[in-house]
Amino acid sequence: MFAVSSPHFSRASQTEGLIPAAVAVLERFPTSLLSLAFRVAVATVFFRSGLTKIASWDATVALFDMEYMLPFIPAELGAYLAATLELAAPVLLVLGLLTRPAAAALLGMTTVIQLFVYPENWPDHILWASILLYLVVRGAGALSVDQLIARWFSHRTA
Repeated sequence: MFAVSSPHFSRASQTEGLIPAAVAVLERFPTSLLSLAFRVAVATVFFRSGLTKIASWDATVALFDMEYMLPFIPAELGAYLAATLELAAPVLLVLGLLTRPAAAALLGMTTVIQLFVYPENWPDHILWASILLYLVVRGAGALSVDQLIARWFSHRTA
């Protein structure tokens, strides 16, 4: 029998082993860190918007009246609802408390913004919606108050 000893053959087999090894390392990356990063990132966007709304309330109501023109609700009510949601939900997201409902509420708001207010800003909205949908589906992750509460309840019922 002849043994094949080609430098190309040994490099190719080494490379083939590196790809699965790299994928295995990446798959062990904790999703709880991703969830935390997603929560903080999307919370920052909405919280800043909420701060802008309360910085000049008259201008905010005027925007809701003349530019946003939401169907079905008066401008002032829309401004109150938006400001409240944009200031409260991000705090909940950062804490990881009531993450799924907070993310779902912001996802609903993002949908309204996309459909009725700024449809041309779909690249931003799809980014926010993707993050929010991940949080609705997967939850806050291990680094959250939600997880602490779940552990507490599981110990109490066990």
